[in-house]
Amino acid sequence: MARAATTSDVFNAIAEPQRREILVLLRGGELPVTELARELAMSQPRASKHLRVLREVGLVQDRKAGKQRMYGLNAGGLRPIHEWTGGFERFWNESFGRLDAYVQELKQQRQEE
Repeated sequence: MARAATTSDVFNAIAEPQRREILVLLRGGELPVTELARELAMSQPRASKHLRVLREVGLVQDRKAGKQRMYGLNAGGLRPIHEWTGGFERFWNESFGRLDAYVQELKQQRQEE
């Protein structure tokens, strides 16, 4: 099966660690590409390329502010990821429930010793 183009699939877009770092930085508010590039120790053209991918999948938005372009997080674009990972919530809750029961059992055994 062919892999979806990075620019059309949120999952592929965030598979790149530097793009995830950009999203983390943008949680704090809008930043210009020059600041993002500096924070990530990468060239401005490389940061712009990552931002273009993130913008095309709807994870960031941009606006012109004077001579620079400001980028901001569009967290709504993460909905497909949230919905997909949410499908595993029952699994984790059950796992934590079993772990809690085991810990309680160990505590009880220690108290009885």
